[in-house]
Amino acid sequence: MSNSDRRTPRPAWPLLGGLALVVLTVLAGLVLAALRSREAPGQALPVYGQVADFTLTNQSGRAASLADLRGRVWVADIIFTRCAGPCPKMTRQMKEIQESLPPESQARLVTLTTDPDFDTPPVLKAYADRFGADPARWMFLTGAKPEIARLAIDSLKLTAVAKPPAERESSQDLFVHSTIFVVADKQARLRGVFETTGEDVDPQEVKARILAVVRQLEREP
Repeated sequence: MSNSDRRTPRPAWPLLGGLALVVLTVLAGLVLAALRSREAPGQALPVYGQVADFTLTNQSGRAASLADLRGRVWVADIIFTRCAGPCPKMTRQMKEIQESLPPESQARLVTLTTDPDFDTPPVLKAYADRFGADPARWMFLTGAKPEIARLAIDSLKLTAVAKPPAERESSQDLFVHSTIFVVADKQARLRGVFETTGEDVDPQEVKARILAVVRQLEREP
């Protein structure tokens, strides 16, 4: 499983490898803009796009939609439970964010699966329980592949690419997907993009920056 952060705005599942150069060029700008935004604390954060409405299913088997997140700041990522690569690390990082949010915060955490055929609600619930996810704060979402793709790729600028069988290094090496966390505001606008893996990434610094953006956005009307 590769840790490369390849993203695309097209709702394809799987995506075509020929788009990789365009993906890297366009989305690298978003990451750089996000990094620059931290250099001016207190200033208005950029708006990268609007999250479209969606209907998926959470780890409790209940329908979940954008209405459940309206009026709240939320942090999102994409993983799959069979992942032997970065996914466990990303989920532990999200758990640290959960534990660091103050009790009065109304922020929510959202984890999408790249593997809805396997990651049913019971599987996601077991995975969430394994990592100590608070179901009142953190939702794990599965559903129809096109709906996941629309939310992940079009709205959140996350990538999920099915890996060809001939290129898989193990039975768990199923997808290449984004390792970023994104932050949406109370109006469901994408406002923050944060890389979570890599040799030059300090997880504690990333966590502090994400929490700072969450606090800033929670102060906005």
